[in-house]
This record gives sequence, structure tokens and C-alpha cells, in this order.
Amino acid sequence: MSRSERLLDLLQILRRHRNPVAGQTLADELHISLRTLYRDIATLQAQGADIEGEAGLGYILKPGFMLPPLMFTEDELEALVLGSRWVAGRTDGELAFAARNALAKIANVLPQDLRDNLDANNLMVIPGEPVAAGPVDLAPIRRAIRAERKLDITYRDERGADTQRVIWPFALGFFERVRVAVAWCELRQDFRNFRVDRIADLTVTETRYPKRRAALLKAWREKEFTEHGKLRRKQSTGTDTDKN
Repeated sequence: MSRSERLLDLLQILRRHRNPVAGQTLADELHISLRTLYRDIATLQAQGADIEGEAGLGYILKPGFMLPPLMFTEDELEALVLGSRWVAGRTDGELAFAARNALAKIANVLPQDLRDNLDANNLMVIPGEPVAAGPVDLAPIRRAIRAERKLDITYRDERGADTQRVIWPFALGFFERVRVAVAWCELRQDFRNFRVDRIADLTVTETRYPKRRAALLKAWREKEFTEHGKLRRKQSTGTDTDKN
């Protein structure tokens, strides 16, 4: 167990107790010496943890302390590094910059042992097939989703025909080769998936769509679940469930 993981475990133990816990009890549970425990307590206090008590009296963690980034476990850090590297290499430039910036901020507050592990992380994102590019960027779509704004788009189908659509975007799907905007389409009066590389032009309007993003996502998931269920029953019975 690394020292950072041990500090995390110590905090979790203290959180479980409402009354002061004897130092020897804490040391026994962590399988460390009392001397090591006292050093760990001092480290956590220096990082902002409101731990009260002293040797011979016991220790208690006052409520309200939030775990700082340095308390990530090694597995959690590997997950963050891998995810950040994927985002940096497979999304739009604005989001890629944010991923690299976030990772740098985390590294800046890590203890030296974990910072060394972060720098030497051997989990790599291997470049795959190039993502289908298009004339529009993902960033304005992401901003429209966050602000729950309608998009006015020119959408080009697989035959090359253009249609004007007003859509309510509420999710983005990142597939290996394409990016898909999931939205309610006013023209079709139904949910539709729009390949971003086929959006020839877009304008983020000032009009908020009438439903909340979370409600649209929930309704879309329920529709997808129902339709997939019908397809599975049709495939298993050889019948068209829509006609029965």
C-alpha cells in the first residue's frame, strides 16, 4: 500500500467514528506503528483536515473536510490519466486542452511519489481509425447542450441532400470513427441521431428548448429500451411485433 492510499484509509476510518478514536486503535487497523500514525495525522492536518486530538486522548475528524486531489488512489489516478489521454486525442481542440489542463492541475497538488507514478504512467491510448471530420466543431454543440439551446442546422444525408432542421441537442455520443449528436428533431417530431460530420452548418440560437436536458435524456433512453426490446422479441420469434 502506498503512503497516499494509507492516508486515504486513515481519513475513511476517522469518518466512521463520531467520538475520538485512540491512536493505537487506528495504528492497529492500518497495520502501522504509532510513530507512523502520528506522522500521518500531522500530514493530513497540514493538508487541511480538521483532526482534533493528541497522543493519549484519541483523534476525531471534524465534519466538512473534502478529500483533496492528492488523496486519489493509484487506480483512480490511472483511470484519470487514461481518460484524459483519450479525450485529448479523440475530441475537439477545446475539450482536449481542458483535459490536459485538468491533468496538470491534479499533478501539481500530488505528493511526489504519486506525481512520479503519474509521469511514468504506462497506460496508453493507441491511435485508431481517424475520426470522420466535418465542417463544424463539437465545441458549440457542447455549449448548446449545457445551455439547453436549440440548434439551427443544415444536415446532409448519405445521398448528399441537405435539409434545414431545428433540433434540441441533449447528448453527444463518441464512437470510434464518428461523433453523434442526440437530439429532438422539430421536423420529424421525434428523437434523431445526427452524425456531426454531416452537419454542414449550424447556429446556436438564443431559444431554450421547452424541456430540461435530463428529461429529454430519460425519455430517449426509455424509447431506446422499448425499441430494442421489440427488436429482440421479433428476432427471437420471427414475427413483426408492430403488427401483432
